Amino acid sequence: MEFRTDILGEPYQAAELPLRPDEEGAVSATLVRRLVPGAEQAVLYVHGYVDYFFQTHLADHFTAAGYSFYALDLRKYGRSLKAHQSPNFVRDLASYDEELDEAVRIIREVDGHTRLLVNGHSTGGLITALWAGRRTDRGLIDGLFLNSPFLAMPAAPAVRTLGAPAVDALGRLAGTRKLPSSLNPHYVHSLHRDHRGSWDFDLTLKPAEGFPLYAGWLAAIQRGHRQVRRGLTIDCPILLMASTASTSTNRWDPALHRTDAVLRADDIAALGPRLGRNVTVVRIEGGMHDLVLSGEQARAQVFTELDRWLTAYLPTPA
Repeated sequence: MEFRTDILGEPYQAAELPLRPDEEGAVSATLVRRLVPGAEQAVLYVHGYVDYFFQTHLADHFTAAGYSFYALDLRKYGRSLKAHQSPNFVRDLASYDEELDEAVRIIREVDGHTRLLVNGHSTGGLITALWAGRRTDRGLIDGLFLNSPFLAMPAAPAVRTLGAPAVDALGRLAGTRKLPSSLNPHYVHSLHRDHRGSWDFDLTLKPAEGFPLYAGWLAAIQRGHRQVRRGLTIDCPILLMASTASTSTNRWDPALHRTDAVLRADDIAALGPRLGRNVTVVRIEGGMHDLVLSGEQARAQVFTELDRWLTAYLPTPA
């Protein structure tokens, strides 16, 4: 493992994490880091579906607070996607335990951080919550910050057409079967500066039209959702944030700039308490799906609430 200058340029570095091969061949993840010299605490960010790490202002906020910043591009996403792979595809969300465990090992054992906050967005929020539930009592993480986590299905077309049991069966028998996608291109348009947004990111790594939706991946997500509904036993403090409102539209609507246009925010907030014993739920007025990419006022509220929670549950060492 060797860290080199990341695609974002200095001070970001990236290292490839080789993983066990799967049915498509070689597999790896990518760990990005921005170190704060002498920092005892670190944060590990995990992106959402059809996504990768590019939110440098998030890293700015954490490093200014004394946290070394890490981000993980999961297998078959972003920096880690290879030409021979089906984008974003896995058959089981527990597959991601391998790269999460390795990233935590590097952060703690190699780079020497003694406290770790994990920050998951959307699908990354579901993945990290399930992983944290499986790692209860191991002392791997000290806090979990979930930004609009994907805890419930917003009735994707494939689910409405086939039904959840049929998706499960199809996922087992024909995991790479492509299904109708519910990804709304206007959400990415609301973010990117070349369309109607303010942010710059690589549209080949996060395309507005998305990637194919695979039956096996959707079945894995449904299984994860059932686990959440049954309840998890995450043993560290959890901060869960969601917008105060959602929008469902297949055309451009100015509400895309002030609501969650991907998931149902009320469902996220309602399911939050099922994740563990210590869950703080915060609703963000005017928040978009990726809350840290929201308008300035909503974004400021996100960071204010985050800092308040960190002060209460993960105070900076004296």
